[in-house]
Amino acid sequence: MNLKALHKISYGLYVVTSIKDGKFSGQIANTVMQTTSEPPMIAACLNKANLTHEFVEASKVLAVSVLSIDTPMQFIGRFGFKSGRDIDKFEGVNYRIGATGAPIVLDYAVAYIEAEILASIGPGTHTLFTGPVVGAEILDDQTEPMTYAYYHQVKKGKAPKTAPTYIREEPEKEMPEEKAKPGQKWVCTVCGYVYDPAVGDPDGGIEPGTPFEDIPDDWVCPICGAGKEDFEPVNE
Repeated sequence: MNLKALHKISYGLYVVTSIKDGKFSGQIANTVMQTTSEPPMIAACLNKANLTHEFVEASKVLAVSVLSIDTPMQFIGRFGFKSGRDIDKFEGVNYRIGATGAPIVLDYAVAYIEAEILASIGPGTHTLFTGPVVGAEILDDQTEPMTYAYYHQVKKGKAPKTAPTYIREEPEKEMPEEKAKPGQKWVCTVCGYVYDPAVGDPDGGIEPGTPFEDIPDDWVCPICGAGKEDFEPVNE
């Protein structure tokens, strides 16, 4: 059985948000869908271990921002690879409060949809929350929404382990170590971020022109926070 056949199912890329006790939570999700037309209803699938799941389960409301193909990986990393238990994901993010009281993320969004949750089902690692649409608007009618295939193939993004579509990949066979090539790029195996020595990571204190091997060992991926040991050379 080849579980990679599941990768051929189409998905989008969204920020799902909710509210609980006056606090906000949000996460990247790829499984959001319309389930009925009369009344219009949607469903969103969230990992039970995620903080946003806890908020939706408690408040019975959620908002979905449909992300555009222009969404930078750093923004996706903020909501997809970091936990609201550790950082304030909404700091510096443009959002507004919707009809449900949940925050609606506006940055890089082409549309948003709000729903009140009437039912949920969750036999495994995830819960499918479903309910009627109580608010919806188009924010950008010119830019294409991002598909999950675009995220993987063009953005070179990875699926976090909490995603419903995550499939463990078989580890590659170890190859003899080769001397690093000048200008060698390195990719984060967790989120897909590519470190380019020509660009460096100025926000992380790494000047342009710094080879990967010269980066301090305590440096972490600027998108997901993975350690230097989670990077591997890019074969070009």
